[in-house]
Amino acid sequence: MARFDVTIAGELNLDLILYGLPEVLPPERELLASEMALTLGSSSAIVAHNLASLGCKVGFSSCIGDDFFGQFALDRLRAAGVEVSTVRELGSTAKTGLTVILAHQKWRNILTYPGTIAALMPEHLDMEYLASSRHFHLSSYYLQRGIQAHVPELLKELKSAGLTISLDTNDDPDDLWEGGLKEVLPLVDVLLPNEREAMKIAGCDSLEPALARLTGLVPLVVVKRGAQGAMACRADHRVQVPALKLDVVDAVGAGDSFDAGFLSEFIRGADLETCLRKGNLAGALCTTCAGGTEAFRDRTYREGFFRRHAS
Repeated sequence: MARFDVTIAGELNLDLILYGLPEVLPPERELLASEMALTLGSSSAIVAHNLASLGCKVGFSSCIGDDFFGQFALDRLRAAGVEVSTVRELGSTAKTGLTVILAHQKWRNILTYPGTIAALMPEHLDMEYLASSRHFHLSSYYLQRGIQAHVPELLKELKSAGLTISLDTNDDPDDLWEGGLKEVLPLVDVLLPNEREAMKIAGCDSLEPALARLTGLVPLVVVKRGAQGAMACRADHRVQVPALKLDVVDAVGAGDSFDAGFLSEFIRGADLETCLRKGNLAGALCTTCAGGTEAFRDRTYREGFFRRHAS
């Protein structure tokens, strides 16, 4: 019997989100925000938190600094039911990362201090712990610079232990989309990009040729398309599910929340339409509150949302 449904190794930091800022940010001015939120951030941690909130047994490996941000992040994960015994505290000289998000009306600035994100090294990972699961998920491939070169070896070992593998690369800050990803993709069972990321990964200018290329490398490609919903592609087989129509409070973490919803059904063997619908539901729920995990923390609110919007 596997100890976990899903294990995740990745980054752990906080998000500081400022709302109500002017569209133009002139230099040397003191500008006022109308609202703020300090929440659990980082793609890996948001997926872990929200998967656990959806009833999955989740084990999480990462590293933090000896500081308030790190303890805040761990407390939030524990409260959701995530098992964090292998998270390493790297000492007083290391600092947990922080992302500052400047939210505008239709777009946002995202500024990240990586801190311990890139400090996660292969020697920090307990392979027996990660392998004691049915599924392994990796997010933020281009931020995982400490383990990036070792990801193919990591995934091969986990696949040999019988786990299925999912990957959400998220954005590449250097916009190069290299870093050994070509060696990683054939080891992945489920790829979870958004539309832009799918085209960047494939090196294509439009989605259709990107899907043709990616489905030749990965058995299942799931593309998040925002207001247009999501699609899942296996070779020539395609399933599309429309997005929910809601007033969006905050889109931070919506894609990661989709991953959590999709995977919560995928690991149970659900059909692709069911997986997509749960992904869309989880992504939509996320947008109703500030930050990537806040809407998942209140069980009554979360379950009421799912009852109202499940079809």
